[in-house]
Amino acid sequence: MPSDDWHLTEDVDGFLARAGDFLRSRPGAHVMQLTWAERVRTRGAAAFGAEAPVFGVLERAGEVHGSFYHLPPRGLGLSPLTPEQADALAARLAALGHSPRSVSAGHDTATAFADAWQRHTGATPKLRDTQVRLYRLGTLNPPQPPPAGRARLLGEQDLDQVMFWCGEFAKAVGEDVAIDAGSWGGTRYADKRYTLWETPDGTPVSIAGMNPLIGGQIQVDIVYTPAHLRGHGYAGAVTAEVSRAALAAGAKDVVLFADRANPTSNALYQRLGYRKLADWVAYDFA
Repeated sequence: MPSDDWHLTEDVDGFLARAGDFLRSRPGAHVMQLTWAERVRTRGAAAFGAEAPVFGVLERAGEVHGSFYHLPPRGLGLSPLTPEQADALAARLAALGHSPRSVSAGHDTATAFADAWQRHTGATPKLRDTQVRLYRLGTLNPPQPPPAGRARLLGEQDLDQVMFWCGEFAKAVGEDVAIDAGSWGGTRYADKRYTLWETPDGTPVSIAGMNPLIGGQIQVDIVYTPAHLRGHGYAGAVTAEVSRAALAAGAKDVVLFADRANPTSNALYQRLGYRKLADWVAYDFA
């Protein structure tokens, strides 16, 4: 019987040449792999830190069965893996001296890798409090009637406003990142297109962003309404507008993540037509 073999590389183009068809065959399950590989490809490896990113492909008899990325100091991102495949990856990375700070993936895959990493290294995994659910859009059902106001696409001339809203979102979700003109190009926020919902008098009340079209798929990311403005339908309106724009841009699949602990946002996305694709977790390694 041929054996599975993990192939590691720092060459993102080589990784995509080898794993691209596999990733695009299930773009929802591979949304983070596709997104980060494309960011490295377009911005260059140096945009994300001094240490080179590492990508990996699991092959058997010339057929791809799994993949991962690691952008130090960020953690590992994994495609869906069996416990045996996750164990083989943990053993390989440990033998090569890799020390990822964390792992994130679908629940079963991340848990299998965290357990394997502890067996091979002794590092204690800690499940993060924030756990998310990945949704994929079925049939879009915009809110009827929408709240008073309109959607406005933000452009380059609105960069200060975009950075302000992204900074507010980052603080709200506890993301430790500096967002200013100097750091903007190196953040995950810089490659998105943003839409604001404004009240009739022009007051901005909610924002949503979307990533570029990758592998026939667009991820809606971010969605944010300040706490004192919630409950008026603004998030639903702006999310529907961005979802519609993603479909118009040619996306066959539109996906987004929601905090599983927030019943309001989960119910909202389901009303708009989003359906559960997977539960997503992350483990940090002590």
